Amino acid sequence: MKVIGERDRAMAVTAAVALLALAACTPAPGAAAPASSAPAAQPTALASTTAPPSPSAEPGTSATVGALVDGFPQKLLPLMPGARVESSSFDKTAVPATIALVGKVSAPKAGVVAFYSKKLESQGFKAVPGDKVGSVSSKDFLRGTNETVNLAVVEASGVSTFTIGANVAPESVK
Repeated sequence: MKVIGERDRAMAVTAAVALLALAACTPAPGAAAPASSAPAAQPTALASTTAPPSPSAEPGTSATVGALVDGFPQKLLPLMPGARVESSSFDKTAVPATIALVGKVSAPKAGVVAFYSKKLESQGFKAVPGDKVGSVSSKDFLRGTNETVNLAVVEASGVSTFTIGANVAPESVK
C-alpha cells in the first residue's frame, strides 16, 4: 500500500512539473511563429513571460516563467527568503483551485522542507507520514478532507530546487 502512495506522489510531482514546463513553452501573445526557412535562432537568456491561456483554459488560469504569476496566493504559499522563482501557475477558477511553484534557493533541502512545513502547518495543514519518493525529498500536507499540498525538493551543489503543488478550496486563495 505504501508503494502506491509513493507512486501517486511521484506522479503528482511529475504532472505539476510537466504542466509548468508545457506552459513555459507556449509562445507569448502576439509572437509570430518562426518561418520554416529561417535559420536556427541563437540561444538567448530566458525572459519572464506570461503564457497565454490554452484554447481549453478557463478565464483566471495563468502561468509565468521567472516570476510569480499575477494573483499568486503568496499568503498560502509564500516564496522562501532568498529563493528565485523558476515558474508559477495559478487557476483560481478550478474547484479545487490549483497552484504550482517551482523555485531555487541556496539552502539545504532540509531547510526548504522545514520552512514550508512551518508555513503550511501554521495555516492548519497537517503533514502526512512519509518524507521521500525514491531519493527526492517529498512531503504531503492535508487540510480538512480535500485540500492538499505537495512539496518536492532536490539538492545539487548547494542549490535546492523545489516544486510545490496545491489543490485548495477557492475561498482559500481569496
